[in-house]
Amino acid sequence: MRPSGRASDQMRDVTIERGIAPQAEGSCLVSFGRTRVLCTASVETSLPPWRRGQGLGWVTAEYGMLPRATGSRTRREATAGKQSGRTQEIQRLIGRSLRAVIDMAALGENQVILDCDVLEADGGTRTASITGAFVALSEAIFWMKERSLLKGDPIRDHVAAVSCGVYRGTPVLDLDYLEDSEAETDANFVLTGSGKFVEIQGTAEAEPFSSEELAELIGLAQKGISELVALQRAVLGAA
Repeated sequence: MRPSGRASDQMRDVTIERGIAPQAEGSCLVSFGRTRVLCTASVETSLPPWRRGQGLGWVTAEYGMLPRATGSRTRREATAGKQSGRTQEIQRLIGRSLRAVIDMAALGENQVILDCDVLEADGGTRTASITGAFVALSEAIFWMKERSLLKGDPIRDHVAAVSCGVYRGTPVLDLDYLEDSEAETDANFVLTGSGKFVEIQGTAEAEPFSSEELAELIGLAQKGISELVALQRAVLGAA
């Protein structure tokens, strides 16, 4: 029995609320159960120096957790003067995931920066961030289309992410914190709307996992991400 009482292939309640930050070109509040992440997209006409003059755009991301996103206060990284390795790894993952479904030539020489700020953390903050960031990015691209800032449609596909793991000997979908802290295997999957893999992160925390267990985790991830992409489409008004 999972602590939440969910079935092994059952997601937490997932919601995506668009337009939560009106001053941003794109935004949403995404919730995976108690995990809540504010995702905002900012459009800039300036590019990193190494990207300029190529006729290509750029998409990147930043990630952070508010001090009381967890049970006890976490010190702001700005006060330490540097980001933790975990923060850097997660924001690079978010950026890679989004760039996998964006046509940089169609984006033109524009940059979209996604900020993912964790308001409450109960497991799966990186997967919630990727899923919500795609919606915020899509809103920003709609905004750019209205202003004729694009050379074409940059969105090639949807992208979403979900965690899976082996909890007390059973492969399960969408781990919350209690499961994540005890899981024998912990994995994160990033897939496109068409079912192609962008990234798989998997680690045996205790006993090594078998190829059969990995196949079960992949099947769970595919089910979960198909549900997330359907929600993204519904929220964005896509057919």
